[in-house]
Amino acid sequence: MQPDTLTGFLESELGQPQPSDCLFHVIPAGYEASVSYGTGTGKGPSAIIDASQYLELFDGASVPAGRGIFTTPSLDCEGPVEDVLGRIERAVWDALGSERIPVVLGGEHTVSVGAFNALARLNKPVGIVQFDAHADLRATYEGSPYSHACALYHAVEHGMSLFQIGVRSLSPFDLAYRKEKSGISHLDADRLFREGVPSPLLPFDFPENIYITFDVDGLDPSILPATGTPEPGGLLWYQAMDLLETIIRGRNVLGFDVVELAPMPYHHASDFTTARLVYNIMGMIDRNLSR
Repeated sequence: MQPDTLTGFLESELGQPQPSDCLFHVIPAGYEASVSYGTGTGKGPSAIIDASQYLELFDGASVPAGRGIFTTPSLDCEGPVEDVLGRIERAVWDALGSERIPVVLGGEHTVSVGAFNALARLNKPVGIVQFDAHADLRATYEGSPYSHACALYHAVEHGMSLFQIGVRSLSPFDLAYRKEKSGISHLDADRLFREGVPSPLLPFDFPENIYITFDVDGLDPSILPATGTPEPGGLLWYQAMDLLETIIRGRNVLGFDVVELAPMPYHHASDFTTARLVYNIMGMIDRNLSR
């Protein structure tokens, strides 16, 4: 079987393991309905999985695949958005309930709302760490509360703490909502450029249990151009890796998602970069658990 016909993350190396043997449960959710500029995020999960077949198991520091990686069947992303989010919520909840780490592959950023809904059912403090070019804090956008521009609004309304990294494009509503809600902290791209990384990075009272949502447009377009709403001035690769390592070290990562890859024909570098990002985050979680 050719690598680009395999349906599991790193299946070319790992085969199709049993879910009970795997810490990481990859959940492909290719939902795309509210994109507002470039299109193609619905094909993001399959492109990430295809590219993962060419990853090396050693990530430069460890072999996170040793923890086991199971990939669920691609979720049905047709029909009303509430139904789609319900399917994502159930898949994430199933992974959390079996003490596994859900890894949601989007699709547009709206898919994260399904994960937030599952996390809210845990009834314990959860902090969301968001890598993104945009704040995504609007209550509605283009008539919908489920636009990709509203994704993090839902997390805050669930009462979750939020820390935003790399933002460099905000609407007036985003700015007002940030000021209104005390649980939102941020390290925007311009401050990061001018002042560097603060120490400590996260607020002292940020929850121990965290969920990471990584919109690939948080990276600079020179690193990853294949996304629907690219913004100049983003994170460079090793800068993003250092920030992720700092955030994950000493905390309990409940899960994470990587969203908004919009594959471009004849340009596989962005697909591979995103697959490597997913695997690197797994590696950071693996090493954190081993400390």
